[in-house]
Amino acid sequence: MRIYTKLGDEGETQLFGGKQISKTDPRAIAIGTVDELNASIGVVRTELDSQRHADLVEMLEQVQWDLFVVGGDLATLESAESRSGFSVPRITEDAVGGLEARIDAFEEELPPLKAFILPGGTRVGAQLHVARTVCRRAERSVVAVAASDTINATILAYLNRLSDLLFMMARVVNRRDGVDEVEWRPRDASDAGA
Repeated sequence: MRIYTKLGDEGETQLFGGKQISKTDPRAIAIGTVDELNASIGVVRTELDSQRHADLVEMLEQVQWDLFVVGGDLATLESAESRSGFSVPRITEDAVGGLEARIDAFEEELPPLKAFILPGGTRVGAQLHVARTVCRRAERSVVAVAASDTINATILAYLNRLSDLLFMMARVVNRRDGVDEVEWRPRDASDAGA
């Protein structure tokens, strides 16, 4: 099987079941943004110390598997699935619950937040913040699809919870690696030039 199909040369892409849509269609944008999120998380995994952060490496690998399911879920119209007789994996409430359990565990490991924090810290902490912002963009793109088309509503819950998890992971990495968080504080007029 060749990597290139030439089907996209005219600015369209194909959903599961054969429906052609523009690459600027909200659904194509959402699928692409989920793919970008997955790649961003892949970068984080390559940078993580697999001994000190083995639990994070394992969790992020599971997230990457889940994001492939999300992408396939978005690429499959319910009508195409029913016509084909093929069952496409769909993201489930269990996956959302798994993210919530990890968030709860991380909250016990961290001091409570008393202010906004600036994204950054260690290199991996900063990369997790970047992945978090890509996740938020993916969520917004899925909301755009849901405004005009039927989707699995659990996708939105999953992406919303995933962005929270990535935020918590950034905090955990920085804490475990001994880097303090920088709290954002409003500056008064005398600090404006600083």
